[in-house]
Amino acid sequence: MALPNSTFDQLSAITTKYYIPKMVDNIFASNALLYRWKRNSDVYTSVNGGTNIVQPLLYAAATSGGWYSGADTLNTTDNDVFTAAEYDWRQNGYTINISRIDELKNMGSKEQIVNFVSAKVQVTEASMKESFGIGLFNAGTTTDAIEGLRAMVDTTSPTTYGGISGTDNSWWRATKSTSTVLSMSLLQGGYGDVTIDGDMPTVAATTQNLFDKYFDILTPQQRYADSKTADGGFQNLLFRGIPVLVDSHCPASYWFFLNEKYIKFYYHPDENFRFEPFQRVINQNVATAKILWAGNLGSSNRRMNMVFTSLTE
Repeated sequence: MALPNSTFDQLSAITTKYYIPKMVDNIFASNALLYRWKRNSDVYTSVNGGTNIVQPLLYAAATSGGWYSGADTLNTTDNDVFTAAEYDWRQNGYTINISRIDELKNMGSKEQIVNFVSAKVQVTEASMKESFGIGLFNAGTTTDAIEGLRAMVDTTSPTTYGGISGTDNSWWRATKSTSTVLSMSLLQGGYGDVTIDGDMPTVAATTQNLFDKYFDILTPQQRYADSKTADGGFQNLLFRGIPVLVDSHCPASYWFFLNEKYIKFYYHPDENFRFEPFQRVINQNVATAKILWAGNLGSSNRRMNMVFTSLTE
């Protein structure tokens, strides 16, 4: 006898209540950057629909003002200082499948089938971790994935990002360096390139090999770590007071300086790891549940980020 629909309803309820929240936490806790961003509502940002995700941008200084003396006429000229970047919606989805043969093998008790589904959820969780980890560094070449950090930062001119041309708009270009030798002075130069007064990078991300080289450069007295990041289980060191994080998905030879004030990880509140309950598939001897997400990664000020792409590991 196949599992009754009431059993699938119970499995769906258990999965929704106990497994999905834990899965979401584990997905974000699997990656140091995602871990930081999930805890920062200014970065992990809800967007309620729309054909595209629209991000307003301030790209020019107002000209309707200035110094004046006495009864001088004030400048009332209005100038257009706002535009908007637009990002496509990207979707991520995985299924949890229970085949008829799996039902037969686990019919001993309800606990047995629950344990089986738990194992299935863990496999799905691992797949979603990898999917988001890879997508985070997408260069824009995987068109269905989120527009990752390489698409955001790894260019100084021609590509269009967020619907805005970097060729035609210098204010929409990130900074890229092809220097090869890691040194404190090189890092300081890159950090300084995207620092304006008190507005500066808030985090760095790189590979394990470059992290190890940076560790060797520092003296023992300089090897401080960010305690909040360490509490999440992630190794890190500090550079100019900001955490330097290791990410296994970061491309070889890359070192990013990112200003999280201008990074947005958008999600739709109605498709934020939404769970669709188990249903029998018409043309297969299978019951399937779905876990679904929609959003994208974007920037509100691309030029405040930079990347080294060719550092020798």
